Amino acid sequence: MSGAHSVLLLGGSGKIAQLLTPMLLRRSWDVTSIIRNPDQIPGLQKLGENQAGKLSVLVRSLEDITSELQAKSLIDEVKPDYVVWSAGAGGKGAPERTDKIDRDAAIHFIRASAATPSITKFVMISYLGSRLTKPSWWSEAVWQDDINTTRKALARYYQAKVAADQVLYEEGKKRSDFAGICLRPATLTTEPSGKVTLGKTSQAKGTSSRESVANLTALLLEAPNVKNCWLDMQDGDEDPEAAVKRCIEEGVDTAEGEPFY
Repeated sequence: MSGAHSVLLLGGSGKIAQLLTPMLLRRSWDVTSIIRNPDQIPGLQKLGENQAGKLSVLVRSLEDITSELQAKSLIDEVKPDYVVWSAGAGGKGAPERTDKIDRDAAIHFIRASAATPSITKFVMISYLGSRLTKPSWWSEAVWQDDINTTRKALARYYQAKVAADQVLYEEGKKRSDFAGICLRPATLTTEPSGKVTLGKTSQAKGTSSRESVANLTALLLEAPNVKNCWLDMQDGDEDPEAAVKRCIEEGVDTAEGEPFY
């Protein structure tokens, strides 16, 4: 391993993952990017050119990961100390694909990671509306609007994500030296990275630059004292480095109010 850390990036061909990959490599970290389509290998390998860290690209189908044992097998092959889940069915194929990837495969990798002592951080890219109960910092109007719009439109995706997010939180509580970090953006955009709102947001709706999501993921992986937490995120008015530092120092956790909190 040429860098200080080794990162397993699940869903490496996604837009956020492709923005995140060079950010991690610039830190002299090694990245193993998991993709499904071998046609994407040349484009992804370009992300690793002239970087301080080493990029490896593996072709695997996350849809075929049907047990924790299978997930553990890939983890043992890669030997990461950090894992990032940026994968998803993306609404493509049969609805069952969302269950297989966004829920089942994600949960298998979460449990396999938490059961691997050398893995100390797992970042899940989720979304802001993935929760079971109304947070105290949202008004009833905001909560009902989210239920009746976003959740209704993305019902299957919501069920899959909220299940995986809960498992990550619960697994993260079992080990004091393992942080399950659920980063929860709003509507994703192609805008360049900028200032953010991180932690408790007053609104369920808003925008989140994909590049900012990638940048926050890298900063959270880099931060030494981050704990198990959910962090909601939108474009905002705080510098991302300062936002991450504040959330860690204040112990911000937007899983507050959930049944498993």
